[in-house]
Amino acid sequence: MERVTLVALLLCLSAGALLVQAEDPYLFFDWKVTYGTIAPLGVPQQGILINGQFPGPRINCTSNNNIVVNVFNQLDEPLLLTWAGVQQRKNSWQDGTLGTMCPILPGQNYTYHFQVKDQIGSYFYYPTVGLQKAAGGMGPLNVHSRDLIPVPFDWPADEYNVLVGDWYTKGHKALKNMLDSGRSLGRPDGIQINGKSAKVGDNVEPLFTMEPGKTYRYRVCNVGLKTSINFRIQGHPLKLVEIEGSHTVQYDFDSLDVHVGQCLSVLVTADKEPKDYYFVASSRFIQAPLSSVGIIRYTNGKGPASPELPPSPPVGSAGIAWSMNQFRSFRWNLTASAARPNPQGSYHYGQINITRTIKLVNSESRVGGKLRYAINGVSHIDTPTPLKHAEYFGVADKLFQYNLVKDDGSAVNTPAPIIAPSVVNATFRNFVEIIFENHEKTIQTYNLDGYSFFAVAVEPGTWSPEKRKNYNLLDAISRHNVQVYPGSWAAIMTTLDNAGMWNLRSEMQHRAYLGQQLYFSVLSPARSLRDEYNLPDNQPLCGGIVEKLPLPAPYTA
Repeated sequence: MERVTLVALLLCLSAGALLVQAEDPYLFFDWKVTYGTIAPLGVPQQGILINGQFPGPRINCTSNNNIVVNVFNQLDEPLLLTWAGVQQRKNSWQDGTLGTMCPILPGQNYTYHFQVKDQIGSYFYYPTVGLQKAAGGMGPLNVHSRDLIPVPFDWPADEYNVLVGDWYTKGHKALKNMLDSGRSLGRPDGIQINGKSAKVGDNVEPLFTMEPGKTYRYRVCNVGLKTSINFRIQGHPLKLVEIEGSHTVQYDFDSLDVHVGQCLSVLVTADKEPKDYYFVASSRFIQAPLSSVGIIRYTNGKGPASPELPPSPPVGSAGIAWSMNQFRSFRWNLTASAARPNPQGSYHYGQINITRTIKLVNSESRVGGKLRYAINGVSHIDTPTPLKHAEYFGVADKLFQYNLVKDDGSAVNTPAPIIAPSVVNATFRNFVEIIFENHEKTIQTYNLDGYSFFAVAVEPGTWSPEKRKNYNLLDAISRHNVQVYPGSWAAIMTTLDNAGMWNLRSEMQHRAYLGQQLYFSVLSPARSLRDEYNLPDNQPLCGGIVEKLPLPAPYTA
C-alpha cells in the first residue's frame, strides 16, 4: 500500500481482514460482489452479495484506522459503494457517489482507501448506483474508540449489528424500470431484519443470544428505501448511548424511531426471565402498517416468546408529535469524550456566528408524465463524468452550472423543475445554517456526506428567522442524517471545513434517484494537501471530458 511501512503483519479476527501495525493501523479487505438468491421476506429473489453474504461483511475498526477495501465487481452492471457517515476527511475521491467517482465497471475492481479520522460510531455502507440498494450489497461499519479514550458506559459483553428496513420482492432492476417509466415504487412488501423476516409464532433461529445478567450493545441502522422504522425488544428497556458517532445523554426508552439512513446504539441488559423475547420492527407514517419480528434468546432459557408484543407508538398526527418529541429528548453528552480525549461539549457550536443560511424545499412533480423530485426547483441528474473530476481538471463549465439552487428556496413554485446537475458553491470553513422545509405529506430524511452537523431544531410549520429562538444551541446531537416530518422543517448547523465535493441527498432512494439531491463544492483556495488530497493514482477517469487532458498541478504541502 502506498507510503506504508510494513512493520508487522497480524491476522485480524474480524471479517478476514489483515492488520498492518504501522502509522495509524491499516485494515485490508477483499470483497467479491456477486448476484445470488436471497429471500428476506421468504420469497426467493436475486440479491447483491458481498463475499456470498447478505448483509455483507462487518467492518470493525477503531478511530483513525485506515480502511482499504478492494472491491471486485462481478455484477453485469456498474457499481459504487458509499460509506454513509464516514466523513472522508480531505478525501471526497473515496465517497462512492456518482458525483465524485467513476463507477466500477463489470468485471473490474477498485480499491477504496480511506481513514475514519477522528470518528467513532455506528454506520453502514451500501451501493449507490440506480436502485441497487433494494437488492442488498450493504453491511455494518463500526468505529470504536481508541483504548486510551474513556467511553461513558461499561464495555458490553458483546455487540450486535441490526440492519433493518423496508423491502420489496421485486428485483432492483424492475424497481428502477418502474421509476424510469414514470411509475412510483408503491408500498413496500415487508420489513427485513438482518436479511430475514418472521411473524409471531414462526419457528425461526434466534437473531442473537444473551447470557443472563450481562449487558449488550445493539447497533441499529435503518437501511431501507423509504420507510421509517420503530423498534423495541419485548420486556427490555433500551438505553440510548450513541447516535451516528455522538455519545448521548443516557435515557431508557420503550421503543425508538430510526429513520431511513440513520443509526443508533442502545444497551440492553439480560435481566428478565431466561427465555425467548421478540425483537419487533414496525413501519411508521404509512397507511397500511408493516412489521416483522426476530428472536432474542437467553442462553439456557426455557420457553417461547410471549405472543403479546409491546405496543407500537401512536399513528397519524399523534404519531408525528410523539416522534418529534422523542427527537427533542435526544441530547449530546457534553462531558463524554468521542474520538478525541476532550469532552464533546468543549465545542461550543451555539456561539459561532452564522455566515450563510441556505433554505432547501423539496417538491414532487411530473415532467413529460414522469415523476421528478427536486430541491428548490432543481432536479439533479448524474453525469457521465463525475462532477469532482470536471472541477479538478478545470472544465466544470463543460458539465454543469454552479448555484442553480438558490439559498432562499424561492424556485420551489416553478411549473416544472430544472433538470440538470445541481452543484452549490460553498466557502471553505464557513459556518452555515441549512433549513430543510417539507411541504409534502410524507416524511423526508437527508444525509450530508463529508460532515457531521448539529440538528438544532425540528418543528411543525414553516421556518422564519424568529424560529431561531427555538434552536437547541447547547447540546444538540452531532450527526449526519436528519428527518423532516410532513408539513415541518428542520434546522442544522455545520462548519464547512472539509474540502471536496459532497453529496446532500434524500435518503428516500427513489427520490434521490429522481433528482432530490445536490452537491456542495467546497474548495480550499490554498490548493494544499493540508486541506485536500490529490486525485488518487488508481482512480479511473470516465465520461469523455477529462480523460485526454493533462493532469493538473498537484496540491502541495
